[in-house]
Amino acid sequence: MMTDTKWLSRTELLIGKEKLNRLMGAHVLVVGMGGVGSFAAEFICRSGIGEMTIIDGDVVDPSNRNRQLPALATTHGMSKAELMGERLLQINPELRLNVIKEFVRPERVEDMLSGRPHYVVDAIDSITPKLTFIKAAHSAGLRIVSSMGAGAKLDPTRLQVTDISKTYNCPFAQQIRKQLRDYGIRKGIKVVFSPEEPIKESLMLTDGSNFKKSAYGTISYLPATFGAVLSSVVIRDLMEGTPTSA
Repeated sequence: MMTDTKWLSRTELLIGKEKLNRLMGAHVLVVGMGGVGSFAAEFICRSGIGEMTIIDGDVVDPSNRNRQLPALATTHGMSKAELMGERLLQINPELRLNVIKEFVRPERVEDMLSGRPHYVVDAIDSITPKLTFIKAAHSAGLRIVSSMGAGAKLDPTRLQVTDISKTYNCPFAQQIRKQLRDYGIRKGIKVVFSPEEPIKESLMLTDGSNFKKSAYGTISYLPATFGAVLSSVVIRDLMEGTPTSA
C-alpha cells in the first residue's frame, strides 16, 4: 500500500527525505499519558514516527483538565490511553500503534519493554514505577529520556536537557537520583528538568494509590513544554541514528 506522506511535506522541507525516512522507520514508546506524556506523544506522532507504543492505566479526572491533552469536560472517566490512541490515529492513520491500558507495575516493566523500541520516553510521575522503568531500560541498553518534576514551577524558559547527575532544585529528581545510586546508576540517564526554585507551598498529599503519595500544583503550559522538549530530544536523536525505512 502506498504511504501518504503529503501531510509531512513541511517536515521533509526542514529535515530532508533521508532523516524523515529514519523517523518513519522508528518505534518510540511513551509511558504516561498525563500532562507531560500526552503532549510528548502527540509531537512525536506529528513528526512522522512509524510506530508508537503508549502506556497508561489511568482515566481522566476533572483535575486533569488544566494541563492534560486528553482531558476535556466530555472525557471524564475515560481511558487516557484509549483517548490518546484515537487521537494519534486521527493524526496519522498509518501509524503502527500499540496501546497498553495498564498502570506501570514493577513486575510488568520487562514485558512492556520487550518490543525493544528505538527510544523510550518516561513521563511517569510516581517514584517506584519510574525507577523500575528507568533501571530496566538502562539495563536493556535502550535509549531513554526521562521527565523530572513539572509541578511547582512556572517558567518554561528554564528547562534543560542534561544527565540525571547534573540536576538540581528539583525534589523529584533528587529522589530519583538518590535511589538510582542505590542500584549503582550514577549517570548515563538523559533527563529534562527545570532548575527553577519550586513553589513548595503548592505541595499536597494524596491517598498513596498507584505508588503516588504527593503531588504539586501545576500550570497549563509547563507540563506541555516538558513534553515538547522530551519529544525534541527523541526526534533529533532518531534523525541521526536510526536505519532508514525500506
